[in-house]
Amino acid sequence: MTGSFQFMRPEFLWLLLLLPVLAFWRARSGLSGAVLMPSTADARSVGARPRSMVGGFLLFLGLLSFALLVTALARPRLGKGSSEIEASGIDIVLAIDVSGSMEAHDFKLQGQPVNRLEMVKEVVGKFISARPNDRLGMVGFAGRPYLVSPLTSDHTWLGDRLRDLQMGQVEDGTAIGSALASAVGYLRKSEAKS
Repeated sequence: MTGSFQFMRPEFLWLLLLLPVLAFWRARSGLSGAVLMPSTADARSVGARPRSMVGGFLLFLGLLSFALLVTALARPRLGKGSSEIEASGIDIVLAIDVSGSMEAHDFKLQGQPVNRLEMVKEVVGKFISARPNDRLGMVGFAGRPYLVSPLTSDHTWLGDRLRDLQMGQVEDGTAIGSALASAVGYLRKSEAKS
């Protein structure tokens, strides 16, 4: 993969400036011990002893953990970065009939009889594939309309919603006028050309 290394939240890297402060503070607080001894001469010699290897290693692990946590918060990534794509398409909202009348098997697909809804899914799937620059939405309807998908440029997701369509999701009927009014309402909310 080619691309540049970058941090999505570089402001968190400022926290790395705390590392020397934490190291100094931890080293200073680690020298004073709370050991009960019968003689003060023995107590004075405790602070003069060199730091044990285990204590130094634990300090290193703590500081390393802090540095890695801060780096993770900065969200490093290697890649091409993000880019904004300005599409020149239009907004389209499709109204799909899922009423009981769509159960009729009066079409053939690859030589096999299919119901009307399966045929609509096939045709609309091809339509979606042919509109890569457009934002598409979908309204299903039977006795009343319902939103299947808001306007989106993610045609894979829209295709998944299309495949999920089935009859019987709302009360039966054919409220095509309400479905068209609903589709137009979604288009009116859009600032894009439709």
